[in-house]
Amino acid sequence: MTLTPAQWRLLYILGPVVLAVGDTFITEAKLSTLEQALSLGAGLALFARLRMPVTTLFLTLPGQFAGSAWLAALIALYTVSRLRPSRLLLTTCAVLVTAAEILPNPLEAKALAERLTSMFWLEQKLGAPIAAVALGRAVALRCELTARLKELTEGRSREDRLLAEQVLATERTQLAREMHDVVAHQVSLISLQAGALRMSTPDSASRDAADTIRTLAVRTLEELRHMVGVLRAAGAGSAQRTPQPRLSDLPRLLAESAVDVEADIGYGECASCPEGVERAAFRIVQEALTNVRKHAPGAKARVRVRCASHELRVEVRNTAAVAGTAPLDLPSGGHGLIGLSERVHLLGGFFSAGPDNTGGYVVSATIPIPIPSG
Repeated sequence: MTLTPAQWRLLYILGPVVLAVGDTFITEAKLSTLEQALSLGAGLALFARLRMPVTTLFLTLPGQFAGSAWLAALIALYTVSRLRPSRLLLTTCAVLVTAAEILPNPLEAKALAERLTSMFWLEQKLGAPIAAVALGRAVALRCELTARLKELTEGRSREDRLLAEQVLATERTQLAREMHDVVAHQVSLISLQAGALRMSTPDSASRDAADTIRTLAVRTLEELRHMVGVLRAAGAGSAQRTPQPRLSDLPRLLAESAVDVEADIGYGECASCPEGVERAAFRIVQEALTNVRKHAPGAKARVRVRCASHELRVEVRNTAAVAGTAPLDLPSGGHGLIGLSERVHLLGGFFSAGPDNTGGYVVSATIPIPIPSG
């Protein structure tokens, strides 16, 4: 049979009272009516021990001294030790319980002397109050440790939730960056090729198809910009995506860029570059060329990638847009250069982007290459 919490609490309140009241009748001495009343009152006083432990203890002392309420006094002393951690209070209560047990009733010097000279008797009378105090403190400390352990467990759970949220926000930000770097690059190429097809083909059906493709590409970029903004609002960080581009993929990128590019790439010198460093360099070149197509149509670009003194240096410089050429009407969320700056700074490098004195634009970055240990 399993007891409910309410039944356990009722047992916790009534159990000591029943034991204490029953103990008052287990005595060989003949007690007067007053002594019996005091003993019974001491046992019944335990009903108030949880709310008024110190007062209950004082109410049990007359029954202990004049009657036979020894167990009631010990239960009250245990309750004080359990609920009141003051050392001075516990010492005072223990002394009072011990004195009420040692002092004879009625008070007689001869009887007191006999009790004080019996070491065996004194050990019995002193041991019980000490045990009650020790047990009360042990239970109190156990409850405190249990509560502390619960707090630590809840705190750890909160930290785990926060860590999970941080990881999720980190992955969302990285996803936003990768979406912008990869998808925007490819879709802008589609739009560029569709525009070129529309201008070069004499067939009206082909021009209409090219217009449709370009319209869909622009709409896709606009929706992508919106999604990137939502994802970036969730947090910042870095994560891995596969497959990941390396410096060896730069020739393919330059060939597909639809920009007149002069390349000076020494990726063969970067055999010791970590994957993250190479990927950052690739994304810098990719974003810079995408911006050239969008904002400086007809401009020439120069890409330079070099390793020197345990650093990877990347520079993309473009001339001003060709006069009379309108820039591509493509949506821009402004996240590309921000993402590049974050990526480079996370690797401990330096990033800069801005116009030069010839009307062109320069994007440059210096990324440290970690020295292998050992």
